[in-house]
Amino acid sequence: MPEIKGSLGIQDFYDVIFNQKSITLSKVLLDTVEESHNFLKEFSKNKIIYGVNTGFGPMAQYKIKDSQTLQLQYNLIRSHASGTGNPIEPKYVRSAMLARLNTLSLGNSGVHVSVIEVMAQLLNRNIVPLIYEHGGVGASGDLVQLAHLALVLIGEGEVFYKGERRPTKEVFEIEGISPIKIALREGLGLMNGTSVMTGIGIVNTIYTRRLLEWGIACSSAINEIMQAYDDHLSEALNLTKKHKGQREIARAMRSHLIDSSLTRKREHHLYTSTDEVSVFEEKVQEYYSIRCVPQILGPVWDTLNEVERILMEEVNSANDNPIVDVEKKHVYHGGNFHGDYVSLEMDKLKIVVTKLSMLAERQLNYLLNSKLNNILPPFVNLGTLGLNFGMQGVQFTATSTTAENQMLSNPMYVHSIPNNNDNQDIVSMGTNAALITKKVIENTYEVIAIEMITIVQAIEYLEMANKVSSKTKKMYDAVRSIVPPFKEDEIMYPYVNQVKNYIINHQNIKS
Repeated sequence: MPEIKGSLGIQDFYDVIFNQKSITLSKVLLDTVEESHNFLKEFSKNKIIYGVNTGFGPMAQYKIKDSQTLQLQYNLIRSHASGTGNPIEPKYVRSAMLARLNTLSLGNSGVHVSVIEVMAQLLNRNIVPLIYEHGGVGASGDLVQLAHLALVLIGEGEVFYKGERRPTKEVFEIEGISPIKIALREGLGLMNGTSVMTGIGIVNTIYTRRLLEWGIACSSAINEIMQAYDDHLSEALNLTKKHKGQREIARAMRSHLIDSSLTRKREHHLYTSTDEVSVFEEKVQEYYSIRCVPQILGPVWDTLNEVERILMEEVNSANDNPIVDVEKKHVYHGGNFHGDYVSLEMDKLKIVVTKLSMLAERQLNYLLNSKLNNILPPFVNLGTLGLNFGMQGVQFTATSTTAENQMLSNPMYVHSIPNNNDNQDIVSMGTNAALITKKVIENTYEVIAIEMITIVQAIEYLEMANKVSSKTKKMYDAVRSIVPPFKEDEIMYPYVNQVKNYIINHQNIKS
């Protein structure tokens, strides 16, 4: 059971979001939040503090009467709960909630302790606020999306509860939950931050790491199918490049192939007497989609690690405004709510995931094109050529989906549009970036699923199932439990979707 102490790691998110573990709030954390709130309450007397006794954004020039300051917070929450489009999936919302809970627990926000306590109850009871995809521009944080979270915390809006969408008030009554106490700046404190883009981004990194593992497995299996020379994966060759990612991908592929009887040693075939040969029947070097995998997936590995690092820094940072500093007994006004760090990292992540999908699509094409591989029938067709089609139909899906990824990988980071009476004159669009990255990742799982089915069909045709590495055999068996060997044409979409669901929800055995 993770204890929230103001510092979270990726494993904490995995435990809470994927393994449904409950959280506990440390006494130190609760005392820190309460001390911050009490300090701000006292400090704000006879001072102008943004969002406590002023309007918001360009309306900050208007002073709010003492008798209306609490109503101000309710007005902010209700007016900004204006999202549209599809609801964000519960897993991503829960991640955003955990991110928001953590940053508010640092003691730099001055919110009432009930905010932390009620959010923890919602997480532990799997009560998920309705938050829409559309609405955030990513500076002043995720105002609109976080307003929907705040709306639930004050007992209004809607939630997903036991598989149903229901009014928050009904669910709070069933569960005996009291809404948060609006005491000072709880509306602004909840809304003025980067937690939705960060929460979505963290789930994106978890799914990308899993996706990369499957990409390594597929790339390794294709090296076996083609009986490739193994020196492009050698430690000696890859150590001549300084990049950690390249070295790690090569190491993982060597580990995957360690007990394979199919990959070949160049010295056994080409580093021998060849005086009588003028034209080599086999390629001396494999195509790039087989030979250059460490150089292609290495940047994916490096980028993923950097994205994860930045997101963890963001989630463990104070990212609202103003910032309360109890130690220095001061309140600072600034722009920690600006989501540029997250927006840029999401754009970087979707670019490298798109490249992963492009590699998978090219590997798939190599298997399907008999004129390229010279060992498989067209479209890995195990039936009658001309009468049957094999994997021909699903290639269109993989190609189309990869093309969509290429379009979606254009950056959101540089697509700022001024708004809010030009108060927000340059914004991050970080939530859009995170959501588009989510789509790119989901698309890539589809491409990898199609590639995996094709790999298994190729192994079937070549009768290699007992010769491949133990790790490829486990992948083969997993796909075969879903997709039986087929010669006659089958309706493919159920198989593709089932394999996609399998690889999304199962980690590959790490190499």
